[in-house]
Amino acid sequence: MKLKHLRPIIRTLELDKTIAFYTEKLDFVLAEKNEDWGWASLYKDEVGIMLGKPNDHTPFEKPMFTGSFYINTNDVESLWLKLKDTCEVCYELETFEWGMREFAIFDNNGYVLQFGEDVVL
Repeated sequence: MKLKHLRPIIRTLELDKTIAFYTEKLDFVLAEKNEDWGWASLYKDEVGIMLGKPNDHTPFEKPMFTGSFYINTNDVESLWLKLKDTCEVCYELETFEWGMREFAIFDNNGYVLQFGEDVVL
């Protein structure tokens, strides 16, 4: 048995605004959208996410996730320069002692998106 990919489903009440955030700010591509299901699939390079409106299977009052979505990149500096003035920043670009240069923003729902690049210390 082999696990192949992780594609989170982000629950949102604002499907179209969330699609716009990921496609316009982060350059994701909308791969598929189904209005009847309240669902969409997006990707950028090797990263895939799904968006879904709340359904009857799980209670939903507002978007919440107790962790963050961590995305590795090969050019965190350029991404920081692109996003720092157009997104709500969680924490600014910083090099950490564990060998990652990273920053974090909030998406339009309040989910934390971290972006990091390995560095040699």
